[in-house]
Amino acid sequence: MTLHEAIVQVLISANRMLTTQHIADQLNKTKAYQKRDGSSISDYQIHGRTRKYPLLFDRYGNFVSLKGKLKLSQKAVIKPAIKVMTTPVINENIEISKLEKILMKEPYFKSAKSIDLAVPSKPGMYCIKIKNIDALPKPFSSELKKRGHSIIYIGIATKSLFKRMLNQELRANGHGTFFRSIGAVLDCKPPIGLLANKKNKRNYKFSETDKAKIINWINENLQVNWVVQKAGLDKIETALILKYKPLLNIAKNPAAMSELTRLRRVCVDVANGNIKF
Repeated sequence: MTLHEAIVQVLISANRMLTTQHIADQLNKTKAYQKRDGSSISDYQIHGRTRKYPLLFDRYGNFVSLKGKLKLSQKAVIKPAIKVMTTPVINENIEISKLEKILMKEPYFKSAKSIDLAVPSKPGMYCIKIKNIDALPKPFSSELKKRGHSIIYIGIATKSLFKRMLNQELRANGHGTFFRSIGAVLDCKPPIGLLANKKNKRNYKFSETDKAKIINWINENLQVNWVVQKAGLDKIETALILKYKPLLNIAKNPAAMSELTRLRRVCVDVANGNIKF
């Protein structure tokens, strides 16, 4: 039995959507599929394999279902494995200082691995923090300690927090600026020549294996909060970036790290076939 066939069997037995971690745990428990080296199946292996078979599986963040068995509109019936404190919805015309107070309030931050069913499909602001600064490689960990906080990114979603913040930035479904940056910081590189024949020469992507590793790192190390907000997003984002100087923001950031710019440039060069390893 192949891995994807074993995943199908787990989902049929459960008759519901499951997280990649839950599927991995079930397979390790039942031994329905075993790796040749005898090591345990990881959640990012499930992530990678289910992404390779879009005709078999539907993906919803780190949740997986059999194709067509569960629609996104049904997400409310599935309860997150971890209860999180819900960030309040605020008035569209709220002052920047009041929005900032809610966005940065510590109890409202949630682990990145627990938010897939909580993120709304509405416009808003989001903030990404790291639990342990030392989880970042140097010089990024050293620089963040100097800045006196654990905020690594502030962004906006003009249409949908679910699509922009969750799908693109944290799950690599599309072109996420933050995902490309954190991947570069973690020393991942896109496949050589990936963009060689593409019109857009900058929107590099990582391999499926590296994507899964980055997502796993994000889930284990990052916390996220967001505020539903429609008006004045660009102005608010600018003000907060100027104040906090988040480590992985480049645009609008007076303290943007040259090392991040260099690492991203290397990724662009690799993706265009200008650098080989």
